Amino acid sequence: MAYGDQIDQLGIESWLARYGQREMLRLLTCGSVDDGKSTLIGRLLYDSQAVHDDVLAATKKATTRYGTTGEEVDLALLVDGLQAEREQGITIDVAHRYFATDKRKFIIADTPGHVQYTRNMATGASNCDLAIILLDARHGVLEQTRRHSFLCSLLGIQHFVVAINKMDLVGWSEARFEEIRATYAEFAARLQVQDIHFLPISALKGDNVVRRSEEMPWYQGAPLLAHLESVHLAGDRNLVDLRLPVQLVLRPNLDFRGFCGTLASGILRVGDEIATLPSGQRSRVKSLLVGGVEVREAWAPMAVTVTLADEIDISRGDMIVAANNAPALDNSVEAMVVWFAETPMQTGRQYLVKHTALETPGEVTDLRYRIQVATLRSEPADELQMNEIGRIRLETARPLAADAYAQNRTTGSFILIDRMTNATVGAGMVVERMTAKESTGRTRAAAADAGRNLQLVDKRRVTADARAARLGQRPFVLWITGLPRSGKSSLAYALEERLFGDGRLMQVLDGEVLRRGLSRDLGFRGADRWENQRRAAEVARLNAESGLITIVALVSPLAAERQQARAIVGAERFVEIHCDAPLEVCEARDQDGLYARARAGETVGVTGIDAPYEAPPAPDLRLDTWRIDLPTNVDKVIALLRAHGMLE
Repeated sequence: MAYGDQIDQLGIESWLARYGQREMLRLLTCGSVDDGKSTLIGRLLYDSQAVHDDVLAATKKATTRYGTTGEEVDLALLVDGLQAEREQGITIDVAHRYFATDKRKFIIADTPGHVQYTRNMATGASNCDLAIILLDARHGVLEQTRRHSFLCSLLGIQHFVVAINKMDLVGWSEARFEEIRATYAEFAARLQVQDIHFLPISALKGDNVVRRSEEMPWYQGAPLLAHLESVHLAGDRNLVDLRLPVQLVLRPNLDFRGFCGTLASGILRVGDEIATLPSGQRSRVKSLLVGGVEVREAWAPMAVTVTLADEIDISRGDMIVAANNAPALDNSVEAMVVWFAETPMQTGRQYLVKHTALETPGEVTDLRYRIQVATLRSEPADELQMNEIGRIRLETARPLAADAYAQNRTTGSFILIDRMTNATVGAGMVVERMTAKESTGRTRAAAADAGRNLQLVDKRRVTADARAARLGQRPFVLWITGLPRSGKSSLAYALEERLFGDGRLMQVLDGEVLRRGLSRDLGFRGADRWENQRRAAEVARLNAESGLITIVALVSPLAAERQQARAIVGAERFVEIHCDAPLEVCEARDQDGLYARARAGETVGVTGIDAPYEAPPAPDLRLDTWRIDLPTNVDKVIALLRAHGMLE
């Protein structure tokens, strides 16, 4: 039914009220050059009768000059508005188009497919709920397809529609559709995406776009528009963690002082106890205004004005949070960054960091690694070139109240600005990191516990040296790191057998054994993995003070985690061994299906697949555990320990 007919039937006020209540879906199209992204959007707009007559007339006129479809209207020109785009037949800038149906409102971002415009694509994807990944049925999955899919996953998009386009050019072949689906599904198993839907279409002909295709009766699913109208988005909203970045302090008169901003997540009610960051002051919500009207509650993503029961100091850039649920507040974050500038990103350079409404100087202090997008593997790098993606450590002058991006896309993101040109040079997404331990309160508790432990050590009548002398051995900690199935446990238990045969006392702390006992309460998220390794290091320290040798076999994938373990144990008695085996060798050794489940998308966070491993740059000993046999490697470790005077 046309809008005019609906208005005549309902009346303008009823129609506007009904129209305003429709849910908004933000989506983007992405893929390689010439996959048909602009044509698909044009077809959606045209077939859903969302193109005004004057726009259609102008498009018909442009078709005679720039079109590639003969006498038919070139629907791609509805979206490609820049002259350069029309002349070259490619999308350069991000074009946004708006339309609505009876069930939902839509904002579509048509993003460029060329590799040199990857930064434009990342910008367009940053606010989207769904991504349409377009593939040419003739060419299948290309590197740019993988790049855009990885970027969409990195940017937190949880709904993918993999639209296999130009099916008319492959004879509407079901076999070709299934072949491409299998190839993409194998790749996508390494992406953390909840919902992937495959759809065969012809954007040029209109098959399975708005109406079902008569040419592909073998496909029984809904066409694209019907799927977009039915995608469930409520589960994507974070209504648990209250986050209100303050954008403006409103003071129209002496009797009113309100704090304005857009709720990034959570629900805010009159009477709720809140805290402000970074000051930590507390108060209660006195009133809430939405659009100038008082309400009892508001939720993300509403724009609200809050007044508080107490006069506390809050300014632009501060954040209002729940009193018992606050993000990490830290001067350093770990983040994935997409680099936009032609000048490479290098460590040690100063930038302006814009996080929510806060702007503060910052410095990239470390480039952990660069992502090889085609394989999703990390590789060492000294700099990031334009359109490259890497993991960095960022230190800021003012602390950031930051969540992990996977938890909150607003408080988990930031941009880097060149201080000289004021140009945006990078977009960052905060990842779960070592500094996330502050958000759980573990840092202060650990510091307090460490202080108490030191006091206990001082009060002991039997010293650590006396215990070591009684056992007749020098205690040390052998920390074995490597990818899963790289041979860590085999090496640890073989060393235990050798050392025990020599009359020494030791304990093996194997990662899988720890998970069944000491760390059975922990999951596999970043903060839980950090805690698991901290516990292992603390046990190893206590063993060393009791005169025992400890052999720790843990993946411990991040350099910062291993540095922390060295600090806990003590550098003078810490030996780092790297079991070095290629990923494909580790996968071949996998007997219990860990890697297979990760490849199939059944398990996430598996090191080497969808979680990084930072190989030690300078371990005390690097062992080739796939070409050299176990007894020889054991001999190498024993020789190292003797050379260090640890086995006398």
